[in-house]
Amino acid sequence: MSNPSPMAASAASRFPAPTLTGPLRCVVEADAQLGEGLVWSVRDQVLYWLDILGCRLFRLDPATGVQTQWGFDEEISALAERRDAPGLIITLRRGFALFDPAADSAPRYLHQPVAELPGNRFNDGKCDEHGRFWGGSMDFDCKLPTGALYRYDPDGRCTRHDEGFVVTNGPTWAMAGGRPCLYFNDTLAPVTWRYDFDAVAGTVSNKQVWKRFGPGEGLPDGMTTDAQGRLWIAHWGGHCVSCHDPETAEELARVVLPASQVTTCAFGGADLRTLFITTARVGLTPEQLAAEPLAGSVFAVQVDSPGVPAHLFGG
Repeated sequence: MSNPSPMAASAASRFPAPTLTGPLRCVVEADAQLGEGLVWSVRDQVLYWLDILGCRLFRLDPATGVQTQWGFDEEISALAERRDAPGLIITLRRGFALFDPAADSAPRYLHQPVAELPGNRFNDGKCDEHGRFWGGSMDFDCKLPTGALYRYDPDGRCTRHDEGFVVTNGPTWAMAGGRPCLYFNDTLAPVTWRYDFDAVAGTVSNKQVWKRFGPGEGLPDGMTTDAQGRLWIAHWGGHCVSCHDPETAEELARVVLPASQVTTCAFGGADLRTLFITTARVGLTPEQLAAEPLAGSVFAVQVDSPGVPAHLFGG
């Protein structure tokens, strides 16, 4: 297993480089086709994660090692806990739904904004600080620019805020230049966009390229923000998660993994200092799978500074 390899921050960055305080470890040895959707439940002290193409939701209790799973009739791609009711808001193939893992019932669709696009499905997403769920859609075949960025509100409103993407990932939020910003990955471009974010209105503006990924870096996939405001980005095809200055996009640290298709990351654990990371097996050749026996597993590494608690859906 590769060791994490932090990189020194240059004098140009006002954000210090994080320190990785322990070795990378595999916490769930799995064969997920497309591991994704990491969410740490502060309330229950458990980790949720998904296999999108396997249509499965998992809940891991790190204290006991017990993992529970639920199967679905279609792809489940992202989730957040509900603030005022039990269970989760999730994105299924066509849109937003509610699901309570404790209840013996099927998920209930709330809104299906991509129902008119049979070649599309939802992908990554999470809640902002006001409890609104932001989710991106994508072309299932990863060819057409039919994906969009949506916001689903607790009162049932659904609004589209940008479009023209092939594969979407993220979003996450951080401060840059003294203003709140939303970051969103246009995976196949491969670009991370930064928007000015009006947290009260829940709108984005002033779209700019924050980072363009070069040859050999892999493609930007899921991401998260830590308590210091630094961005952590999973690299599909890049064997790593990288940490960045939210203003300059300078790389401050890197976690190297023994799996090439790295899909997302999220902070968890009792002190929120454990960075959990998902990976995938889809698209790998038999030779690659033989060289990456842990592809599709969930990994973790300790970091010296914490993440922030996952925002709850306010409805």
